[in-house]
Amino acid sequence: MKYFVITDSTDTQVGLRLAGIEGVVVREPSQVREAIQTAAADREIGVLLITEKLAALCQDLIDPMKLTAQRPLVVEIPDRHSVGRAPDSITRYIREAIGVKV
Repeated sequence: MKYFVITDSTDTQVGLRLAGIEGVVVREPSQVREAIQTAAADREIGVLLITEKLAALCQDLIDPMKLTAQRPLVVEIPDRHSVGRAPDSITRYIREAIGVKV
């Protein structure tokens, strides 16, 4: 199983690529929809990471995948410009999810 990221930020895509996660940079709603559908159809993708901003554009596609699909697991991630979260939200989320203080 592979991870795959859909983002609107080249910085996010490059950073995740350094961690071994492939992905695409898209900026138009039609491109986002196409990327989601392509990723969902790929049997090797087990986890789909998508930035919050792009996920908000396609909630009608994302929500059913989160609720009913067994694969891929859809995870909305903040990008470096996110303003709606606390500064330590990612580390707190990891700590709550797996019980490890990062």
